[in-house]
Amino acid sequence: MYPSKPVPREAVLVVNAHSRKGQALFREARAKIEAAGVKLIAAHAVKDPAQLHKIVQDAVASGAPMVIVGGGDGSLSSSVDFLVDRDCVFALLPLGTANSFARTLGIPLELDGAIETIVSGRRRRIDLGVIDGDYFANTAAMGLSPLVGDSVPHKLKKYLGRFAYLVWGAWCLLWFRPFRLTVDDGRSTHEVVALEVRIANGRFVGGVEVVEDATVDSGDIVVQAVVGHARRILIWNWLAMLARLPTRRENTRDFRGRKLRITTHPPLAISIDGEVCGKTPATVEIAARAIEVVVPADL
Repeated sequence: MYPSKPVPREAVLVVNAHSRKGQALFREARAKIEAAGVKLIAAHAVKDPAQLHKIVQDAVASGAPMVIVGGGDGSLSSSVDFLVDRDCVFALLPLGTANSFARTLGIPLELDGAIETIVSGRRRRIDLGVIDGDYFANTAAMGLSPLVGDSVPHKLKKYLGRFAYLVWGAWCLLWFRPFRLTVDDGRSTHEVVALEVRIANGRFVGGVEVVEDATVDSGDIVVQAVVGHARRILIWNWLAMLARLPTRRENTRDFRGRKLRITTHPPLAISIDGEVCGKTPATVEIAARAIEVVVPADL
């Protein structure tokens, strides 16, 4: 096996200034990255999140050897499409609320630690999930999570961090109903009554380790359903996940493969890394070894 190439020492920095910490930390991040020896070809504080993907796309097209994206999981996931099969390394600064992708990759959540990873870490080639042609970095979800992610007040996230999702989720649960899920793996069809579905390339959902068997270089995608009719099952599942109880998997069922077709009745929105971007029915699959990211040297 040949040793991997070193992490580039030149990069374009793109920070979502609308993310939980982005506006406050942009200038500090820029100064510390350059002080650590990484030359910034350009640095952008993006106040309109809708423009972030275009700036990342332009940076990759310009030939930048590395793009550093600072923001939450939605910002990171909307960036990866433009790095697929390109000779450009993806580095991240976890500046969001849950920072699930950074947790999956083992990247420190504080700014100094994340920058140290960029400076002294290594390149790692990872898989991406794909839903109807849309790439995503970590996880997607159906059921309560998209409802919560699409409606949680920004001020609540600002003051409570990732616990805002739990508080708002309890409120949304009052009118939430179970649904019928069908998963077709190309060989057989499985049908269950579900309360929530996680489509996972990584282990973390909402900052909590939920899909423990999912890894970013396994070569397949995991669809995990919380099964049952009673809403209390979903509440218990999340509490058990948070507390890491031995019984946390007793109401879940996993489906795994390179390509799966999922259908729900009724049709449901799909939240991709915190952003509602799709709807069932949908085809979910894996793009194996699609991008290179920077991870800590010991991982």
